[in-house]
Amino acid sequence: MRILTLSTLFPAAHRPNFGIFVERQTAALTAVRDFAVTVINPIGVAPWPLSLMADQPALTHVAEKEQWGELDVYRPRFTAVPKIGGRMNPAMIARAVLPLARKLHVQIGFDLIDAEFFYPDGPAAMRLSRELGIPFTIKARGGDIHHWGNQPGCAAQVLEAADKAAGLLAVSSALKADMVALGMDADKIRVHYTGLDQSRFAPRDRAAEKAKLGISGPLILSVGALIPRKGQDLLIAALPSLPDAMLLLAGKGESEADFRALAAELGVADRVAFLGSVPHDDLPALFAAADIMALVSASEGLANAWVEALACGTPIIASDVGGIRELVKTPAAGRIVARTPQAVADAARDILANPPARDAVAANVSAFSWDENARQLAAFFRDVVR
Repeated sequence: MRILTLSTLFPAAHRPNFGIFVERQTAALTAVRDFAVTVINPIGVAPWPLSLMADQPALTHVAEKEQWGELDVYRPRFTAVPKIGGRMNPAMIARAVLPLARKLHVQIGFDLIDAEFFYPDGPAAMRLSRELGIPFTIKARGGDIHHWGNQPGCAAQVLEAADKAAGLLAVSSALKADMVALGMDADKIRVHYTGLDQSRFAPRDRAAEKAKLGISGPLILSVGALIPRKGQDLLIAALPSLPDAMLLLAGKGESEADFRALAAELGVADRVAFLGSVPHDDLPALFAAADIMALVSASEGLANAWVEALACGTPIIASDVGGIRELVKTPAAGRIVARTPQAVADAARDILANPPARDAVAANVSAFSWDENARQLAAFFRDVVR
C-alpha cells in the first residue's frame, strides 16, 4: 500500500523536535510489511518584509527534498502570513503541493493521502484528494480541533474536510468526543493512541539521574512549548508553596519572557531553570530524574509528555483535559487537578510525601509501543482503502 503523508508537522535540521511523533509514527509504518510512505512536509514562509523575522531565514534554507531516516521527505514552500493567514493556509498548501503530488502520483501510484494534523493539513488533503482522485484520512491531535475547530474562517473548513474524508483518527477517546461535539460523524472516527519507545523511556535510578544534573532536592519537570495554553505560569506560581522544589521547563515559546518575569516577581527565579528546546533523545534522562512531571494545559489531545513521563516511572500532575483520564487511572499515575497554583502545590506535596513505586507508575502505559501504533494504523488504512 502506497501512502502519501501530508504533514505540516515534521522534523527538520533546524527544528529536530518539531512533529517528532509524526516522524516516529511514519517510520514505524514503513516497517509494516507491504507499506511504503512518501512524506510531503509543506513549509510556510512569510512574504516580504515579514520574511525578515527571526525564524524565517532558517525555513528558507531547508532542503526541498531529503532522506530523513528511511523516508523520502519533500518540503515545498507555501506562502503563510503569520497570525492572520490561518484561514488561507489550506488553499495555499494545496496550490503549492499539487504539482509535486501529481508528479509523484504518476511515478508511485498512491492509494491514500494521510493528513497528520487536522488543520491546515486536512482541508489541504481534501483538495489534493479531489484533484488526484484518491481517498484521504485525517488525524486529530488536540489543538488542531480545540483551536482551529472554533476559529472563524477555519471551522467550516475543518467540518467540510471531516465530512469528505474516508476516515478520521483521534489520539484519545476524549478528543473523539470533542470531534463529535463539533458535528463530525462518530462512526468515521477511530481512536489511535501515540506510540512509545519502551527501550528508551523506562525507569532509571532517580537519585543517580538527579546527581548528573547537580540536583538533590525535589524536582518538578514540565515538558511543553512555553505558550499560555500549556500553563507553566501556574507551576511557577505554585513554587512559593513548595520551598524546597526545583522546576525545570523544557521547551521554548512566546511566553518565555513573561514566565521569567513571573519567577523573578515571586522570588523563585533561582529555582526555575529554562532549558530551551531539549533534543528528544535527551528527554528520558530528564523524565527519570524528576519526582513529578507537571503539565496543566488548558487543552490537550493526549500529551506525549504524559505518556513518556509515566513510562519513565515519573507520576504526573495534569489538568482535567483531553485524554488524561485514559492514562491516570490509579493513584500511582499521578493527580488530576484544577488549573490553580494551590491545586498544583497540594498535589505536588502529596506525591512527594508518598512517592509511588516507579514500576507501578510505568505499568500505566505498558501497552504503548510504536509497533502497536503502526499495526493499528496499517489496519485503519487497509479498512479505508478496502
